[in-house]
Amino acid sequence: MKYYYQLAVCACSGRVYQASPSTPEIEARGMNKLIVAALGASLSTGAMAAGDAAAGKAKAVMCAGCHGRNGIATVPNYPSLAGQNAAYLKGALKAYKSRERKGYQAAIMYNMAAALSDQDIANLATFYSEIK
Repeated sequence: MKYYYQLAVCACSGRVYQASPSTPEIEARGMNKLIVAALGASLSTGAMAAGDAAAGKAKAVMCAGCHGRNGIATVPNYPSLAGQNAAYLKGALKAYKSRERKGYQAAIMYNMAAALSDQDIANLATFYSEIK
């Protein structure tokens, strides 16, 4: 009997995960569910991914003290945000907001991120990612 392995794609990271082995019969039944789930995940992340760079620039005033006026930090211990990947910035801000991210200066970022809505996070990520 041949076994096939079902694959699942994470909507956030794009990583492919291998699920349990299956037979062709099981795969045929489950494929429709997998396609519908993947399509739904991609559509929902596309809607959340849209950010407004102009709104992000206005909100970035609160970030300028540490990360610089245009996203280029003037203090060596603070990271520059200009040109950073938008998905990375969103993930980092959401992790600070939920207090999952730990490390240097995390306590400061917890308070900063707590004031941000999901749309604010998308706007900031878009603004900083578009700076070249």
